[in-house]
Parts: sequence; C-alpha cells; structure tokens
Amino acid sequence: MNDRVALITGGARGIGRAIALDLAAQHWSVAVCYRTSELEAAETGKAIAERGGRALALRCDVSDPTAARNLVQHVERTWGQLDALINCAGPYHRVNLLEETPAGWGEMFAHNLHPIFYLGQAAAPGMKERKYGRIINFSMANADQMIAQPDITAHYIAKAGVLILTRTLAKLLAPHGVTVNAISPGFIDSGSAPPAELAGMAKRIPAGYIGTVSDTVAVVRFLLSDEARYVNGANIQISGAWGI
Repeated sequence: MNDRVALITGGARGIGRAIALDLAAQHWSVAVCYRTSELEAAETGKAIAERGGRALALRCDVSDPTAARNLVQHVERTWGQLDALINCAGPYHRVNLLEETPAGWGEMFAHNLHPIFYLGQAAAPGMKERKYGRIINFSMANADQMIAQPDITAHYIAKAGVLILTRTLAKLLAPHGVTVNAISPGFIDSGSAPPAELAGMAKRIPAGYIGTVSDTVAVVRFLLSDEARYVNGANIQISGAWGI
C-alpha cells in the first residue's frame, strides 16, 4: 500500500492519530484534519514523518460544505490523488433530551453526520475516475439497534444516520471500485475517558475488558487492504460483544 494517500478527520488525537501513525509506517501520505487541536495535530504530523510517511496538518471545519470540499481538493492538488477518506471526527455531549437546546441538537448533526456527506461527495469524483477508493466512516456500537438514548439522543441519531449514509454511498460507488464501510466502536481506551470510568464499564462488556486503539487500527488496516475489496457497505462492531 505504498504511495497511497489518506485524509483523516479527527486525526490529531485518539483513534484518528493511531490510524495516521499506522499508515505512516506503511509509507502512506497522511493529511490530518483538525478543528481545534492545533498543537496535537502538529505533533501528529511530526510523528507521521518520523515513521516514514508524508504529512499535512490542516485546520478545517468540515461542517461547512465549502470548506469540506476545499479540503479534499487541497489534498488532491498536493499529492495528486486521494485513496482513502477516514471520517473519525465525532464529538458528543451528554444532556437529557428534555434539556437539550436547539443549538446543541444541531451541533451533533453538524459535526457527526453532515461532514460525511460533504466529504464523501467531494471525494467521490476522483475515486471514480481512478477506479479505486476506500471510505471508512465511524459510527458507534448499537447505533443499528434504534434504542432509546435519553442523554445522547442527537449524537445517537446522527450515528445511526452514518450507517444509512455508508450503505448508500457503498451502493453508488461499488461499480467504480470504491468501498465504503463503517466501524462502530464500543468502549475504547483512546485517552479521552478517565481510567476509573473505563474500569467500571468493563464489567458491562461480555469480553471483560476495554478495547484499545490498536483493536480499531487493525480493522481499519484490513478495510484499506486489497483483501477487503469485496467488503462493501459493512458495519463492523469493535465492542467485545457489548451493545449487540
């Protein structure tokens, strides 16, 4: 997979950063998109170069359709192509639905669902022309079950929408050699949650432990590989059997 080019939203920290560094070790060129994590993005860019990849750290609010389109075009102009689009960004907040504000409600869709549409639409023409492409979208474990989620309602609905959008893009782009799949993590120790909280959650997970970013990276590596060329429109849960 040498000489491939990837764009990773939310790539400055956590799972996105781990994916970026793994691709760098395989000599990919990796563009890391961030919205506020400027210092972390710069550090990730440096780490990519140290591992043998080429790096771009690009600030972009991908909830803006024009900015999202320009981001994809910038990567294509810089490196001549875009082989993989990995949508890792997915902020959330906890608030009871009856106390949610219109602004908070809209923010969850603006930053979790809409960018996948904007970026996927922008990346599709180049991938179709080259007859090759990989798009990976991040949802969440149990988003396919349509269950009540009183404290993360908008986030949950957005992540369910990610699955529908993933399958639709897969059907549209499959004739052109492009795969579009979703990854749905459960509890992953990505550095964003207190260890004590994660330890408590482990009791609810059938596997008995919290997942690591390496567990997620391994699935991404597979979906980007030629071995996964016939995997299209899938939703792969990484949850230790939690949420099924």
